[in-house]
Amino acid sequence: MAPLPIALDAVGGDFGAVPNVQGAVTAARSGVSVLLVGDRVKLHAELGKYPGAAALPLEIVDASDVIGMDEHASDVRGRRDASINVANRLVREGRASAVVSMGHSGASMAASLLTLGRLKGVDRPAILTHLPSRRGFTALLDTGANADVKPQYLAQWAQLASIYLKVVEGNQNPTVGLLSIGEEDHKGDALTLEVYGLLRQAAQAGRLNFHGNVEGRDVFLGTTDIVVTDGFTGNVVLKLAEGEARVIFGWIRDGLGRNLLTRLGGLLVGQSIRAVAKRMSPSTYGASLLIGVNGLSYIGHGSADALAVENALKRADLAWKTRLIVRLRQELAGGWSKV
Repeated sequence: MAPLPIALDAVGGDFGAVPNVQGAVTAARSGVSVLLVGDRVKLHAELGKYPGAAALPLEIVDASDVIGMDEHASDVRGRRDASINVANRLVREGRASAVVSMGHSGASMAASLLTLGRLKGVDRPAILTHLPSRRGFTALLDTGANADVKPQYLAQWAQLASIYLKVVEGNQNPTVGLLSIGEEDHKGDALTLEVYGLLRQAAQAGRLNFHGNVEGRDVFLGTTDIVVTDGFTGNVVLKLAEGEARVIFGWIRDGLGRNLLTRLGGLLVGQSIRAVAKRMSPSTYGASLLIGVNGLSYIGHGSADALAVENALKRADLAWKTRLIVRLRQELAGGWSKV
């Protein structure tokens, strides 16, 4: 498969072109080809700040419009020249391997679904997010694409995520947990009980490795490689984790800066604290995969920094090189046969 550049919505997000271009330049220096989609004049001006950028695998694709963070996701239908729409069309037309956006998440989801469509056999795409855990990371989905769900959606997501971990992460037998209020198979609401039965059937048929129910703490313990839940609950878990991390590190900074003795102690443990902070930072994984659409689509935080953009581009490039979409299509065509 010939290498293709990644289409980056280079003007999306809270801070516009600045972190997007910086992240793209850094990724390009490591060999990732990027199409910067947005206002040509603004992007040329921003690129001009980086010596040697002209020699990097970077190209600007003009888009005269951008959907702001305070606008409606439904605006994508009538704004053909919006950067997120242009970026998705590049993927559909085979000119880009993936789309990455730190802009309006709802607009990003809508644009990918409308432009790329769903993989055959998938009822609803889901957002798959990496959360740090004791064992490395846990793949949590859905983290916001579908607040109202049907049981079969979650069963499909478990299988999609299992293929993703096998193909992209090299985990040949990922375990799946169903988020509930207790580990016992009779715990949970009506939806959870029905999903449990579907996942158990899939496990018996050899389509996935179902561990059983897991609780909130298991997400961070890494009890299972994958945790599935509805998009409403998943988004709450994600935002709770991110908010708690910021509060905890705020407490640590306050404690270490209290007096001369604690500041000296901070110097001794500073390197370890920075390592933990890096592991817990959303920028480490960059963006979340909208899994289930017929193409690679990555959606990041509006407040993303250049590091998040760089890492999102690298993860998208890895998913393309490992032929994730091709493998997902093969699995769906085979009736979810085992990878």
